[in-house]
Amino acid sequence: MKRFATLSQVMLLLWGDAALAHDENLPTELHFQRQASQRLIFDREQALPLASLDPTKIVDLELMHPVRTSGGGKAEVKQGNLILRGPTSFKSSIWLSGFNPFATYRIELSTVGDGQLGLEFRQHQGSSLRIEMVTTPGRIDGVHWSLRNDQDQVQSEGTARDFQARPVEGPVTFLVQMTAIGFNLYCEQQGTLEWLGRADIVAHLDVRKKEVFRNMSTWIHAEGSRESSYTILGASAELSPGIGQADIRTITDEEGTPLMDEGRLWFTATTRGGGLPHPAQGVFSLSPGLFDFRFEGLIAFDRGDGLLRNDLASHLFFDRKNQEWRGWTTAFSAFGDPQKKEPKEILAVRSLHDPRHGFSTMQAAPIGLVGDYEDPQGVFDSSSGTWRMLLCQNAGGYKAAVFESDHWDGGFHRIAGPVASDSTGTTLQTLDGTRYAFFGSADQSFHVCTFPELQPLGKLDLDLPPWRAKGPSRVWPCIVPLPEGYPAPYLLLTFDRANFPGMPLPNWTYGALHLYHGHFPGK
Repeated sequence: MKRFATLSQVMLLLWGDAALAHDENLPTELHFQRQASQRLIFDREQALPLASLDPTKIVDLELMHPVRTSGGGKAEVKQGNLILRGPTSFKSSIWLSGFNPFATYRIELSTVGDGQLGLEFRQHQGSSLRIEMVTTPGRIDGVHWSLRNDQDQVQSEGTARDFQARPVEGPVTFLVQMTAIGFNLYCEQQGTLEWLGRADIVAHLDVRKKEVFRNMSTWIHAEGSRESSYTILGASAELSPGIGQADIRTITDEEGTPLMDEGRLWFTATTRGGGLPHPAQGVFSLSPGLFDFRFEGLIAFDRGDGLLRNDLASHLFFDRKNQEWRGWTTAFSAFGDPQKKEPKEILAVRSLHDPRHGFSTMQAAPIGLVGDYEDPQGVFDSSSGTWRMLLCQNAGGYKAAVFESDHWDGGFHRIAGPVASDSTGTTLQTLDGTRYAFFGSADQSFHVCTFPELQPLGKLDLDLPPWRAKGPSRVWPCIVPLPEGYPAPYLLLTFDRANFPGMPLPNWTYGALHLYHGHFPGK
């Protein structure tokens, strides 16, 4: 941590010098020109590996991936493929990995037979979840899932509605995206990804519980109804950026200075999988001179009640004095409570471990802001000697408001707002030595206000805004001032609200990412 603290101090000096190099200008005078747009949709090159089954690298199948068969079923590696087959009806299961309730699982096949093939998430003693394709030779006829108890009795099951049979023409990938309280199903073939169905199973099996997911393993499961075979090219378990990204916010120090580390800026952004509470809290990075938005990690939150939760819309900061990663998050996982008793609230989060890489957990605790609050960002304000937080409060609609406390993890009371305008993505940033409040809105604009008073100053100027003329526009304005030497003195990162096609409501799967460069006219 000592190296990071030194780097943070260096970047503070760089940002300070950059601020002195500018004349005093208001953010509303900036012009933002769009540079690039990108949407991450289960990008394989962005995936963070948890486990894999690669038939070309298997020497001893039974040792690496234990096999369970019945009815004459057989599993063998042949010519770089894993083949499951049987002379008549058979069952075969191949161990793939452990289990993570936020992971994405893939099976890639080249041929399918007469029966079912898919994934089974199995407890050592307890329930199991089976998700599978129903097939005939050369064709996928349907998708089916079932939840069974330890006596193999069905507790819950379902099928994908309005499923249209499709031929297997070349490799086909069956993809299961776990969403903490349930899952989404997809099929990818010839470069096209199609959503097939989803189910929430938390009322029957809560895989967020440590006692459940620590006791689960993941198996490839096949059943043949008569002489049949399946050819598997590979399988994997991974952390993924999802089918869209949203809620982009810089990771900072305790005073709100953006973190520049390893030559990159760091951000939190949600990885999407449907409505609430299906998203999860992702971590991303970006080289300021490029548009190489990179998925770095996933964070789950632990409130000490035996669950790992997918809370999100977080602000993380590194507290240099205490050498601890801290921040705030919105308890959207309350929507996944099967008893519907958990409140939505703002939580303080902390970790001595750097949560930016891989799969991390942060301890979380209430701070007293219980109710319909969202999108917190806070700073230690040296001018007042207090912690000040900008967030959205539902007061006849979501509106920006400022709260203050002597402590970062509790005791907050409102000192400004709510504003009159609809608000989302409440963001704090310092430009030219002055801290401002920013937020998106349903009125198709990014608002700029004084801080902490929240007096309106105007709106940001964008050449190609991330919304259609009559489309939804409640997105976040993530502004970053850059030191001298980069292509622009300011970056703006935001997203759109284009939902993944074919998924029924609720389907907040937005969106694509958009990068802007900001300049003051004539400079």
